[in-house]
This record gives sequence, structure tokens and C-alpha cells, in this order.
Amino acid sequence: MNKQTETFQRFGKAFQEKFCHIMLSDRPFCDQVAEVLDVEFLDYEYLRVFANILIQHRTKYKVHPSYEIMESRIRTECNNYTKALKEQLLQFFASILSTDRIDNSQYIKDSSIDFCRKQVLKGAMMKSVKLIKSSSFDEISSVIEEALKLGTDNNFGHDFIKDFEERYTITARDPISTGFERIDEICKGGLGKSELGVVIAPTGAGKSMVLVHLGAEALKQGKTVVHYTMELQDTVVGNRYDSCISGVPLSDLFHNKQQVLYKIKDIPGQLIIKEYPTKSASTETIKQHIERLKKRNIEPDMIIVDYADLLRPVRSTAEKRFDLENTYEELRAIAQIYKCPVWTASQTNRSGLNAEVITMEAISEAFNKCFVADFICSLSRTVQDKQANKGRIFIAKNRNGPDGLIFPAFVDWSNVNMKVLNRDSGESIADVIKDSDRNTLDFLKDKYKNIKK
Repeated sequence: MNKQTETFQRFGKAFQEKFCHIMLSDRPFCDQVAEVLDVEFLDYEYLRVFANILIQHRTKYKVHPSYEIMESRIRTECNNYTKALKEQLLQFFASILSTDRIDNSQYIKDSSIDFCRKQVLKGAMMKSVKLIKSSSFDEISSVIEEALKLGTDNNFGHDFIKDFEERYTITARDPISTGFERIDEICKGGLGKSELGVVIAPTGAGKSMVLVHLGAEALKQGKTVVHYTMELQDTVVGNRYDSCISGVPLSDLFHNKQQVLYKIKDIPGQLIIKEYPTKSASTETIKQHIERLKKRNIEPDMIIVDYADLLRPVRSTAEKRFDLENTYEELRAIAQIYKCPVWTASQTNRSGLNAEVITMEAISEAFNKCFVADFICSLSRTVQDKQANKGRIFIAKNRNGPDGLIFPAFVDWSNVNMKVLNRDSGESIADVIKDSDRNTLDFLKDKYKNIKK
């Protein structure tokens, strides 16, 4: 075994320099390793600075930097560092420019995940030393276990021929019904596993109510729903579920607790509501919470985040719109990791406040944040609509069917009652209101037994 190989096996300076060089020269490799790399894995400060500049540029501009751009950014950034660090960084980049061929490049690529895993394990062991003093042995076990998970993936991909039949089964997507027959028809049964759905509406229009309706429908189907709220108290969200499932108006819940309890006890699904203060939780916080639930044998069938714009970015950038775009990408990743649908909401800008139909152009802050979504619908309600308990649902994006469709909707938030109407049927808003009034009367008859029929 020669010295060079020994150095590589120890993942020393030579290995780490060539590792960083390949990250710049080989975009597909950078795409792969960026998923698991933390710049702190690198033992040398100038390499950490180099990798950080590279990753930040990719994150901000969604493009891999050229040598010229990288050189420009390094020379600009150098002004922020000490003379010694500046010299090391410039010298390293100069060596990159002067190198025509990287020796043992394939070895370094093949060893990259192992390098990252060992660096994580090293950090975990150092953390464990501190935990030993406090006798936190369960936490030590958890730290080591998480470190060993890095880069492990037993899924070798979808075999195009072998798995042909699987693609045409309902279980391929395993959709969960929205409770809206018309919506289910156009998106092939509802939102499927690993898919991200977004509800767009202006403030006060009912984004949270729609999310509660979607969660309640999943519960009726025997699903486990994990509902994260960043704006409302968990008890408020719970009350809305109570009203939606039982049909008891929100204003009457307190005086009809037994009737509500009787109704919700029959629900076959399980609901977990987790409250986080605004901007206190990130997508990483959500993943950690789900992992804790899984240890208690609670596997989510649907995840609801109310709402994504109120999450704290995992890695903050200079511009809010990039933070939001990254957050939505991370939410879709959560859907893929846990193989279940994820529903969230997005607020409109001022143009959507009293619009007849809200399109994606009215999305607040960052239009691109919804590019990753599989299904997007908007709820528009003018002042007149609110007084008449009506609104419009616009299908802005639908990967599994047609989009650009507008459906009239009945919306009664007094008991979280919502119905999407068929555009072509004779069913009208007035008909639905009559049905709703009839249901309300039935409730009142149960409430007051002395009312004459």
C-alpha cells in the first residue's frame, strides 16, 4: 500500500482538496454529494470557505457556477477573511486552475459518501463524550444511530420493465380523497403519496379551514393525519376538526360536548395536532417530530402544514423568496421521504384580496415556490361571496389531470362545511344552502327537543 492510498484512506488533506476540486468540476457529482455534505465535514478552513461559496451560489441562483464565476466570488469574499486564510484560499484555487487532470478522481467519487459518513460519526462520537458525563445514554444511542444512517438508501430505483404492472395499479399513488367529488375526479382520486398539494387564498378567506376539511376527510377514511399549525393554537384547530366532523357549529361546541364526542369517537382515523410558534419550526423540526412519532408506532398517512410560509428556513439566504422556494422543495422532500401526501397553504398578495378568480400570479413573495407542487388550487371569495356563503375553486396546477378549471363552491365556515359543485350540473349554490339549512335545523331539533316538528 503506497503513501498516497494511505492518505486517501485517512481522508486527509490531499483527499479533501481533490474532493472540493471535483465538486466544482463535476456538476452531477456535486448534485449527488450536496444532499449529504455539511461544510463542517471538511477539516481545513479554506476548504470550508470554498465549499460554502460553491453551495451558496447553487442555492441562490439554482445553477452550478463556472470556474470564472467561482474565481470572481472567491476574490470578492476574500476581503472578509484574514490575510493567511485569503492566501490559502487563493493558492488552492490557483492549483485548481493549473490542474488538467485529477488523479484518482473515481476513487474519490466512490469514497465520498463514506467520507461524509465517517465525518458525521466522528462528530457524533465527540458529542457522545460530553453526553456520557450526563449519563444521557439513550441520546448517545440516537446520535450514533443517526450518524450511521447517512447516505444509506436501499431503494435501487424503479425497474421500467419489471415494475410495469405496478405503475398501473391504484397503489402506485395510493391517493387520499379530498372529500370533493369533482376534485377527486380530475386528480385521479385525490392527492397521492409523495405528492405536495397547495391551497392558495388571501388572508381571512379560509386556507386553514380548507386544510382542516382535507384532514377530516382523511380521518373518515381511517388515515393517520399529522397536522402542524404555526398560526393557530392546537385547541382552536382541534375545535375546527370537531365542528367539521360532527356538524355542530363552532359557536355551539361548548354546550354540546357530549354530542361532539359521540361523533368523533366513531372516526376510524388518528389525528395528531402539533403547534409551533410562527417561524420557530423548520422542515427539519417537522422531520424530527415525525421520527419521534414513528418510535411510538405512529406512521403518518397525511401531513398538513398550516402553513409553509410561516416555517423558518433551514438555511437562510439573503433573499426571502429563495428561502420560501427552498422550504417548499423541502416539504415535497418530506412527502417523498415518508411516502404520504403533504398539504400546505400559501397566502396571496394584494391582487388576490377581492379577485373573482385567484391564479398563481397572485402568490405572495415567491412565484417559483409552487413549481415543485403537484396540485395547486385557489379559493377566491369576494365580500359579496362571503355574505352569500359561496366562492370559487380554481385548479391552477394538476400533474395528474386537467387544470385551468373553475368550480363554484359552497362555503360555510360556521361549521367548517364546504362543497365543490359541478360546473355542468343543475346543482346550484342555493340548493346547497337549502341542504345546509336543513342540516342546521336537524341539529337544532336535537338540541332543543321541545321544538315542534
